[in-house]
Amino acid sequence: MSQTPMFEIENLHVSIEDKEILKGINLVVNPGEIHALMGPNGSGKSTLAYVIAGHPSYEVTEGSIRYFGEDILELSPDERAQKGLFLAFQYPTVIPGVSMANFLRMAVKNVRDARAEEIVANGGTAEPFTPREFRKLMREKMSMLKMDDSFATRYLNEGFSGGEKKRAEILQMALLEPRLAVLDETDSGLDIDALKTVSEGVNELMNPEMGILLITHYQRLLNHIKPQYVHIVMDGRIVRQGGPELAHELEAKGYENIRAELAAAS
Repeated sequence: MSQTPMFEIENLHVSIEDKEILKGINLVVNPGEIHALMGPNGSGKSTLAYVIAGHPSYEVTEGSIRYFGEDILELSPDERAQKGLFLAFQYPTVIPGVSMANFLRMAVKNVRDARAEEIVANGGTAEPFTPREFRKLMREKMSMLKMDDSFATRYLNEGFSGGEKKRAEILQMALLEPRLAVLDETDSGLDIDALKTVSEGVNELMNPEMGILLITHYQRLLNHIKPQYVHIVMDGRIVRQGGPELAHELEAKGYENIRAELAAAS
């Protein structure tokens, strides 16, 4: 009997304001796998990320998204997060008046409490996650991402540079310890040094129990975070799939050449 995939998207069709954006996406991500999703602007990459996270503006008209066999489309964004799904935004929201430390502490407590309830419901025991443990864990993860301690006292994303916003997203990922992480164009707005630091953080967090879906335009991110699988999205569909060599082919030929090849083959 074949094993149930960790994360499976099947024939996913998605619309917003009656305009169809995704037109039949199929994708499977298992533990220990890094998948890169590449495509031109407007191809539907970020739409897919938002739908996975549960954004209410998008309407799923057909298909399913299953996580360990459970269809998650009826779950709220916070319920999905509690189960181990994480989205790093391309454009993180600024929240004045809320410090990084308080935001992260509440997010981590929410997820830890949900996991503890599940453990207890299954007959196990779970220790409470204390403020002291949180502070120790946050300092460790901030050090890994080369973040100054003062970062924790700043308001969430307020006045942050592009690199600081992306490091803040990866810090959230480090603290929440998701099973599936969707990184939506984490490389956008980063200089070479920031890209390297963020990539090192992602690589250090990757483990055999975790899967990653990297959404990007460019090969440069994939020089640092190396996927086993590459999927090219155009006009709401995955049109090509392969290994890392596919990203190099895309870098060499560009999207227009691949679009022309597809038109010639149809």
